[in-house]
Amino acid sequence: MALNGALVPALVLLVAFGSSGAKVEEENPEFWRSRAQRTLQSALDRKLNTNVAKNILFFLGDGMGITTITAARILKGQLENKTGEETVMTMDTFPNVGLAKTYSVDFQIADSAATATAYLCGVKTNLNTIGVSAAARNGVCKTQKGNEVTSILKWAKDAGKSVGIVTTTRVQHATPATSYAHSASRKWYSDADMPAAAQSRLVVCVCVQVIIGGGRKYMTPWGVKDPEYPKDYASRGKRRDGRNLIDEWQSLKTGKVAHYVWNRTDFNAVDPETTDYLMALFEPGDLRFEAERDPNMDPSIAETTEKAIRILQKNPKGFFLLVEGGRIDQAHHAGRASMALHETVAFDHAIAKGLELTAEHDTLTVVMADHSHPVTFNGYPFRGQSILGKSPLWATDVLPYTTLMYGNGPGHKITNGTRPDIRNKDNKESSKAKDYVQLAAVPTKSATHSGEDVAVLARGPMAHLFQGVNEQSYVAHAMAYAACVGADVRHCRGLPEDPAVQSTVAVGGGAAAVGGGALAVLLGALLALEAPV
Repeated sequence: MALNGALVPALVLLVAFGSSGAKVEEENPEFWRSRAQRTLQSALDRKLNTNVAKNILFFLGDGMGITTITAARILKGQLENKTGEETVMTMDTFPNVGLAKTYSVDFQIADSAATATAYLCGVKTNLNTIGVSAAARNGVCKTQKGNEVTSILKWAKDAGKSVGIVTTTRVQHATPATSYAHSASRKWYSDADMPAAAQSRLVVCVCVQVIIGGGRKYMTPWGVKDPEYPKDYASRGKRRDGRNLIDEWQSLKTGKVAHYVWNRTDFNAVDPETTDYLMALFEPGDLRFEAERDPNMDPSIAETTEKAIRILQKNPKGFFLLVEGGRIDQAHHAGRASMALHETVAFDHAIAKGLELTAEHDTLTVVMADHSHPVTFNGYPFRGQSILGKSPLWATDVLPYTTLMYGNGPGHKITNGTRPDIRNKDNKESSKAKDYVQLAAVPTKSATHSGEDVAVLARGPMAHLFQGVNEQSYVAHAMAYAACVGADVRHCRGLPEDPAVQSTVAVGGGAAAVGGGALAVLLGALLALEAPV
């Protein structure tokens, strides 16, 4: 490929300086040959794990595209005082890797609701809708009823497994909500968000054993003070129907050990060995970013993942746990690369904790993103240069630029045709600061999603099913097959024939799976949003 003539001398100079930073061992060809041979032998020695998955650990990095994974890998190493590029993330150790196509039925680039319906329910749908087929229309109440589709959380529950949700967002947000709810709009967090002409019916069910995240204000009546922020009006209850769903949840647990907590002290006091149910809501809305989290008040995603697993794994039939690193996406929307990468590193720590607490012979662990973001990794930074720093090459306007930038977003900073000079900024305005907003090519209030394929990484029973390039809706079916949940139970029965067709159409107001002539009304929810009547 031809290079710009003015760029060649600069690159030559960069190479001269950059090569001096290489590790001595890396200058020896045998270093790379022996490393490749070890990797090759590991691949040759690998045996297929064809066990039935007792447990499914599903880690979803919201907005964690491949660029984000690469940049977070470097940051993780640099936080450990390494150059960073050679760092191995926990998710990097997963031997089976594929790609998922993320488009929705109606849009080339999807949102978290449509993608969640694909990878959790096994059905692609329209933008902004959750737990419904593409026959439902965004925001149109009357199209919801009869078009509900069930999720793998429900399939696992029907098979006798324990189920749980851990997220860093509000528990009513698109990803977690799709595991238990059906709604023509992802924005209907409570009855107060529903259209005025609609009447919604919220059913409190007892079948999700663990639910951890934020979202207290959507569970309590309008104006009820928040226990942590009593003077903050924005944190007060939002419900217009007068119901306190936290109290209702607790009242349904007669004869069970059930805990509702909202702070670290009470969370730490929960004994997983004696706990049947746990609802932990640490914020009125989404949880704080990892870089801003108060460890004295809120546990990390690794800690909440550990608590969830220890509660769920008591079930001899196994469990399904969805763990979402949800604020990776929100940081990217804000153009704050530093926040997004720190969220991803924290998410990787949660994956490590999950592997530590489970056994690979009976636990299928899947890591993936729902979609990506228009973040770019560019320039010619030196080896070991801060991933949050500036490219050593300057642009044609004789100004430096950061290694990470966005295609669109709030970081469009051109004034009178000139970009800001980011040299010699104070700590608050430094590109390494947590609040720094990266430059964006196009001005938008919030950075959009991007439409490239996302990585799907797997290990454990039947992990080899996750390979190649597939529709995102394939993921739910592959996980279900591995664990013998849902309609396709050939794996545990050893049957070669095609499975019965599974329908996920709702019957009698509740989503039901149709297989072998049986109808099961949806109980796999903490809160199941039904169609307005």
